[in-house]
Amino acid sequence: MQSLVSITDFSKQDILQVLERAAAFEANPNMPLLSGKVVATLFFEPSTRTRLSFETAISRLGGRIIGFSDASSTSISKGETLKDTIMMVANYADLIVMRHPLEGAARYAAEISRVPIINAGDGANQHPTQTLLDLYSIQKTQGTLHGINIAMVGDLKYGRTVHSLLQAMSLFGAHFSFIAPQELAMPREYKQLLEARGIAYEEHTDLAEHIGNADIIYMTRVQRERFLDPMEYERVKNVYVLQNKMLQNTKPNVKILHPLPRVNEISTDVDGNPKAYYFAQAGNGVFARMAAICKLLEC
Repeated sequence: MQSLVSITDFSKQDILQVLERAAAFEANPNMPLLSGKVVATLFFEPSTRTRLSFETAISRLGGRIIGFSDASSTSISKGETLKDTIMMVANYADLIVMRHPLEGAARYAAEISRVPIINAGDGANQHPTQTLLDLYSIQKTQGTLHGINIAMVGDLKYGRTVHSLLQAMSLFGAHFSFIAPQELAMPREYKQLLEARGIAYEEHTDLAEHIGNADIIYMTRVQRERFLDPMEYERVKNVYVLQNKMLQNTKPNVKILHPLPRVNEISTDVDGNPKAYYFAQAGNGVFARMAAICKLLEC
């Protein structure tokens, strides 16, 4: 039994197989491969795109969905532990999709569950299916995953999406530009990973001056929910705002990605630019998650 807790749970070959399957699902999105299967979606933390795209993926595959999107309406509010919740739900479902605010919660769930676990985000740690849809989006727009220049912008300290994407893209020889204030810089352990793999990276604090060579501009929001100090959040929340005029001297092939939701970090005047890809990116999540589910359930 295999779970998907971190993108490192999939090999490079696994990732390529999932992306190939995602393309097949995009071409033919309604396939009843999960007929007779039940998938539980347990969202201990708010979500719109991730939850709805998972539920759409399950529905398009012909599966049934149980679960919750508000933990306060469950026995957790009575004091039930995460262990008991997972052990109980595993009796009812063939696979569990879980989002939880605590780092490591998904790994713990995978260790005790008798059915596969898909991590839909655990705190500031990992978000592997977001990475799969990001990779699919990069491959669709650039024609390859190899040798991509990717600028990661914003909250690189707490942003679980950039942590997962860095680990995956380093398998394909990417070049990274980290653009963040010092308070939100990429954690040292991820830079050490790149150094160990011989992958080049740069660190900057200015946005406009360092996106000219990017193939992918990956924007992230500063996440209020990750800050213990409200004053620290207020100090950095609007540090980067991508505006349409900043894209004039960028590469013709560049695409702007964002895991969404956005707050102020991408101006609405960018939405009409053909270099904006974040809404199409979100749509790709259905096909990537269909492929991930089928890999784990061998359907």
